Amino acid sequence: MLKPGLQQKLLQKLSPQQIQMIKLLELPTVQLEERIKKELEENPALDEGPDDSEDENFQDNLTNEEEDNSADNSEDEFSIEDYLQDEDDEIPAYKLQANNYSKDDEHKEIPYSAAKTFHEFLQEQLILKDLTEKEKIIAEYLIGNIDEDGYLRREIENIVDDIAFSANIDATEQEILNVLEIIQELDPPGVGAQNLQECLLIQLERKEEQIPAVKNAKRIIVDCFEEFTKKHYHKIKSKCDLEDEDLKEAIDIIIKLNPKPGSSFGEPQTRSFNAIIPDFILEIENNKVIVSLNSRNTPELRISKMFSQMLEEYSSSKNKNNKEAIAFIKQKIDSAKWFIDAINQRQNTLLFTMNAIAEFQKEFFLTGDETKLKPMILKDIAEITGLDISTISRVANSKYVATPYGNFPLKYFFSEGMQTETGEEVSTREIKQILKECIEKENKSKPLTDDKLAEILKSKGYIIARRTVAKYREQLGIPVARLRKELL
Repeated sequence: MLKPGLQQKLLQKLSPQQIQMIKLLELPTVQLEERIKKELEENPALDEGPDDSEDENFQDNLTNEEEDNSADNSEDEFSIEDYLQDEDDEIPAYKLQANNYSKDDEHKEIPYSAAKTFHEFLQEQLILKDLTEKEKIIAEYLIGNIDEDGYLRREIENIVDDIAFSANIDATEQEILNVLEIIQELDPPGVGAQNLQECLLIQLERKEEQIPAVKNAKRIIVDCFEEFTKKHYHKIKSKCDLEDEDLKEAIDIIIKLNPKPGSSFGEPQTRSFNAIIPDFILEIENNKVIVSLNSRNTPELRISKMFSQMLEEYSSSKNKNNKEAIAFIKQKIDSAKWFIDAINQRQNTLLFTMNAIAEFQKEFFLTGDETKLKPMILKDIAEITGLDISTISRVANSKYVATPYGNFPLKYFFSEGMQTETGEEVSTREIKQILKECIEKENKSKPLTDDKLAEILKSKGYIIARRTVAKYREQLGIPVARLRKELL
């Protein structure tokens, strides 16, 4: 039987400002620049630029005038003291770039790539094709449906309906297929294919068919595609009546084809292609690790001088009844001050956390030797910094650090650990590196099974179960032994 009753619960609810602070912490450098730009556009009380001496004198004058008028405004609901900084509260001192550079101020900005998008590249090639107006519309629609790997994965019959609905074009499946064949003539070779088999065939069609190895390669893809994907070479030899040498030459041609012709563009075709912009810069000087924030494109922020003057004027004795205007200006100044403080807090938190990571993984940063990476989890850095684990997670998420050995995502430095037979604690990344080296050196005609790899690791002092070896191998993106088999 249900009985009504009262129950008390203690819940922690984040304020809107706390939520905004969390979001700022998660933003990588590029998105932070966009967020600051948006705030500058929306809040007229927020200004950018360095704080010069003229501004400091202006603030001092404001403080003096504030003291002179304090008696007149003491009973006013809106006091200028609530909104303007006094001698101990120097808002212009909140600098986004303070301590963000090393002493060597020669860091160069990492530019965006100006490469064409995948779509643009295909569209430009269409100009050279002799197409009717209807064919152009169909071609543009097809290109729009080609994914980042270069494939047209949408069914032709569905495209017929889509074009009829969106472009009011009545096209048959054959008409669409005819246009698709034209698109498949474009570069990169294999673009516009509807599956992997077709993609490989398109690329083989562009090679000299008179060459016996090319002919055999086409036969394998057409007649033995399933056997090829499973590396059942003995079945291919039997089905296609090939000698070992002929089979090897044909397979060599196939494996050099590009299974993802659109991948050379790196990013989905709907976006421009950006280079990685590191959030931190790590340098080695006199055997010391020095970390700085990469804030080259992040402007300095301050409270607008004009808005401070407006607040002073509206708060004077002559205009003290204009409470609505004062409230508006106060709200904008308070919002700007909070944003400046939040950005400053974000930068300090990021730098504090990265310094802790750099100290923890100091041996790696001094040498660049991956085997020097120590097992490190979020909790380790949380304990060092005194910050919450969730805060460390947000700092590490989507952030990169530029080092003398290249750019690394912060997540790269976090890994679990295990003990060897001797009790020494090692990073799982070290084990993965050994696993990778074993597979690279294996006899490709008889690849090492997971059981055999586990035995090899055990002989080196790493006691790991076969299922754990399989998990690490999959994380490295390495297929099972059967799929690693090659013809020698």
